[in-house]
Amino acid sequence: MLERVGEYIWEVPRKGNMNVPVRVYASENMISQDNSIKQAVNSAALPTLQKSIFVMPDIHEGYGVPIGCVLGSRIKEGGIISPGAIGFDINCGVRVLKSDLAASSVDISRLARDMQKKVPSGLGKGFKNKISSGDLEGIMSKGSSFLLENGIGEEDDAVLCEEEGCMEGDVRSVSDSAKKRGLDQVGTLGSGNHFLELQVVKEVVDESVARVFGIHEGQLLLMIHCGSRGLGHQVASEYMKEALKWSGTDLPDKELAYMPFNSSGGARYWGAMSCAANFAFANRHAIANNIRKVFPGKLSMLYDVAHNIAKREVHEEDDLFVHRKGATRSFWKGHKEVSYKYREVGQPVLVPGSMGTASWIMVGKESSESMSFGSTCHGAGRVMSRGEAKRNIKGEEIRSQLSKRGVAVLSGSFSGIAEEAPEAYKDVESVVDIVSKNGLSGKVARLLPLAAIKG
Repeated sequence: MLERVGEYIWEVPRKGNMNVPVRVYASENMISQDNSIKQAVNSAALPTLQKSIFVMPDIHEGYGVPIGCVLGSRIKEGGIISPGAIGFDINCGVRVLKSDLAASSVDISRLARDMQKKVPSGLGKGFKNKISSGDLEGIMSKGSSFLLENGIGEEDDAVLCEEEGCMEGDVRSVSDSAKKRGLDQVGTLGSGNHFLELQVVKEVVDESVARVFGIHEGQLLLMIHCGSRGLGHQVASEYMKEALKWSGTDLPDKELAYMPFNSSGGARYWGAMSCAANFAFANRHAIANNIRKVFPGKLSMLYDVAHNIAKREVHEEDDLFVHRKGATRSFWKGHKEVSYKYREVGQPVLVPGSMGTASWIMVGKESSESMSFGSTCHGAGRVMSRGEAKRNIKGEEIRSQLSKRGVAVLSGSFSGIAEEAPEAYKDVESVVDIVSKNGLSGKVARLLPLAAIKG
């Protein structure tokens, strides 16, 4: 099925009901053995697609469209929006804050325990005191801006954030059921692969870019990985059902259901998705602000990126709806949508590893525009399902192993640790090497974990 077209580039040519080919960025031994490539081929049957389906090296099987996939729908042909090509955890993403402290000067275990007390984590876990429905609507409409207007956080918490922490949402398109699920979850972590992690900058690869980003070796960083919680999942579930009514049953997989953007359903989903994205931006914003209350030094924003989202973007003079599912925007030096603070070097790209392994800070590259609609990888990518990991890995052993390496792990359950064990994921170093060699993003700094907090 796959044809090699470059040293680390593979392609499934257009055939049958495919409207575009599928391009895969991977080394030979990294090509997934699950159904993810087949899912990408199925995704190519969606209408109005432009150029190619782009597959990142961290690809793994998902619902309908695989995780680690980018597709663009041409607006002048009508354009489509697909809930399955965005994902159920809308705007699951990563926020990194940089401290003014050397990691070696901090009692990491104590700080991790203090952080855990400030941020509820685990499936369904929220705060006892719910926010008002008016505040929730403000968050869905304005994202990070609403929190800033109410004295929560710092200006850079929005400025140094994709979309500046706010998309144009329509709260009328969000159901009461979804709103109810979000009332107690602003500032909470959730479960699965979501985490808080204290990290040290172990190695700087690109000194000039690192200087602009404000990072240096030995520095203590905080990484936050979470999304829109139950609110986003409810939005995705409800509009997936509605999309099935629009797209019918002619698709290879019903989870590829889509809506024309200019349809009433498509417009409402766009508005609801944007609200869920704003909720996720605000969620990471609130978590960071709560951690500042127990942090011994100053925490300032590096950047915040979205992994599961659709955006209206222009690429090579073509107006597109770009869907990124398990992929990161990788905009380059001089791009108008890169924050003015980083425009001279390009957008920070934040790539978390698996629990206990390295993470990376990278930078967007102009070559990514033609190769992937300005996109790159989002993490390590699973090689085991969560169920398989829990059956084959003991969480208590993983925590013990990581403790011996100097990494503290705080979690509500051993099964949660087992699900996210390093063995359940691809090697993040290999993933980062592939996107770097293909020019999708460039290496800036390698981070090592000191403490991980999981649901």
